[in-house]
Amino acid sequence: MVGGRRWTVRDRYGNEIYLTQERWDHIVEPINHPEMAGFEEHLKDTIQTGARRQDQLNPHKYRYSKSFDDLAEDNTHIIAIVLFGFSEDGAWRPVPNNYITTAYQKENG
Repeated sequence: MVGGRRWTVRDRYGNEIYLTQERWDHIVEPINHPEMAGFEEHLKDTIQTGARRQDQLNPHKYRYSKSFDDLAEDNTHIIAIVLFGFSEDGAWRPVPNNYITTAYQKENG
């Protein structure tokens, strides 16, 4: 795990997006979204092939969603919230820094 990253994938637009161990631990905490614990591969798939919508109030925030037929309870979709931004490399050049902040399951009618 490099830099605390649990994994990194590319979305269908070619953007590299990562999940940190800290964010995964936060997502699956009992008070947050423990139903996600068995669905990490679904989360990767959601980022790689799901629909993406930009937040109206924060243009750096995107909501990825994808339907699945084997989720917990009556849920139908995985939702992932991703923040897009930049950090600096060793030569002070900007590099993409796109990461998942949270993920959950939802029933969409």
